[in-house]
Amino acid sequence: MQSKYKKINKKNSGYTIVETMIAVSLFLVVITTGINALLNANVVHQKSQDIREVMDNLNFIMEDMSRHLRTGSNVHCLTGADTPLSAPISIPQNCFNNKGWGIAFEHVGGISGNDNDQWVYYIDDIDNTIRKSTQGLTNFYQLTTDEVEIDSAASGFYVFGAETSDKQQPLVIIRLVGNIFYQGISTPFSLQTSMSQRLLDI
Repeated sequence: MQSKYKKINKKNSGYTIVETMIAVSLFLVVITTGINALLNANVVHQKSQDIREVMDNLNFIMEDMSRHLRTGSNVHCLTGADTPLSAPISIPQNCFNNKGWGIAFEHVGGISGNDNDQWVYYIDDIDNTIRKSTQGLTNFYQLTTDEVEIDSAASGFYVFGAETSDKQQPLVIIRLVGNIFYQGISTPFSLQTSMSQRLLDI
């Protein structure tokens, strides 16, 4: 009598060592690629953060100049005829045909006509920085960071309506152009702002 059941032979085989090595190799390739991408993204992020901090410094400088100029008076634009050590900075002076390399003004609460309490901002064309003094033409200190190089030929100040005879409200335009140098990479920037003196002067 023949049996109704057939004997089925199954061949149970697992992964071979070659297949295991291939799987491990593929896994290592994927992990290595992912780690490299993550590290590169982290480096790019760090660079962008550092450049962002430098740009924040520049924006702060622009805001510092704008805020104090709005509340100041007797704006004097420093032009090619002036020198940082001898300009009569308490006398208002325009510079709208040719830009100035610096600006001086009577800070709110200052004594009119006193050169020694004027606030002064100027672009130093020797080390390409922006410098500031709150004591007239002495005790200047650097505002920009070492990574910033100001292009003195393209940057400058324009002053309209500062002189008493023109019957206009003083208007100041500030333009800063330059480059940020960070880890061998140069990033150009261009900033411009304008402000009008709050104190009525017409």
